[in-house]
Amino acid sequence: MSAPRSVRFDDTVLRRLDGYVRSHSGSSASSVINLFVDEALRAEEHPGIVFRAGPSGRRAGLVDGPDIWEVIATLRSLQESDKNLADDSLVEETADSLGLSVRQVRRAVRYYADFRAEIDDRITTNDETASRDEAIWLEERRVLRTDGRSA
Repeated sequence: MSAPRSVRFDDTVLRRLDGYVRSHSGSSASSVINLFVDEALRAEEHPGIVFRAGPSGRRAGLVDGPDIWEVIATLRSLQESDKNLADDSLVEETADSLGLSVRQVRRAVRYYADFRAEIDDRITTNDETASRDEAIWLEERRVLRTDGRSA
């Protein structure tokens, strides 16, 4: 549920906000303000986390490392490949695998614990996109192997 708030912005902030909204079709000043306040609060609650724009939308990442979904996807993959891997060993193995520090992995896991559904959705979407892209690539390879003849 949303509730209206009266907020005063400096003129320079308003100009920058208006410019941002104009350059991002489909967004409104209200939705942008809500997004950026939410991200600022999350970053405050989770030091070392930043938000990045990209082709698939904005996403949480380590300030000095990869996106959170990448860390968690790696952690899960390691966990699936070795069911005995857990706790500190799992964190250390994930860190080694990604070239990160244990502290960075723990930071990502902490954010994930707080925003699990968001990260799970991003992992699922990325997995689906990768599968679709692989299928297209395999079909392209098949077409190219037929030397232009119909299959």
